[in-house]
Amino acid sequence: MSLAFLIFLVAWIVGMIGTFIPAVPATIIIFAGTVAATLIDGFQVWPDLPFLLTFAVITFLISMVDNVASAWGARKYGGSKQAVWGALIGGLVGIFIPFGLIVGPLAGALIAELFVVRKPVPEAIRAAWGTLVGLLTGLAAKLVLHLLIGIYELWRLWDPAKSVFG
Repeated sequence: MSLAFLIFLVAWIVGMIGTFIPAVPATIIIFAGTVAATLIDGFQVWPDLPFLLTFAVITFLISMVDNVASAWGARKYGGSKQAVWGALIGGLVGIFIPFGLIVGPLAGALIAELFVVRKPVPEAIRAAWGTLVGLLTGLAAKLVLHLLIGIYELWRLWDPAKSVFG
């Protein structure tokens, strides 16, 4: 394992864990690990620059997955924009409570629908459920994308001849 491989591996593991914490920019951490590893490995304009530019675009798109998925879920189940905001705020608050990553967005969307939009209870529950479904769908998509990117980058950096262990 080379130093570049190890640095990316650490960034990737931190990013994979951060995928489950809404306030952590997991995709950016993984991208930063890729950039650092590429620079340490000896940056070459070709093929590294096109790879990094492509990965920068993918990083931006992955960062949008949560927003698109939660909005999709809320809209599909009849939720409002306030429900989406409630789910996002609830997710951030949920960091600090047990099972908060699931309970937080659900409670936030429900509270927004009940007290801000003033929907009847059954409609508010349906919208909150949709927001949660969207957030979990986005989380699953991000997890799969982070996993695939990590596997690809580790494969790209793997060079037993450059091992730091001898």
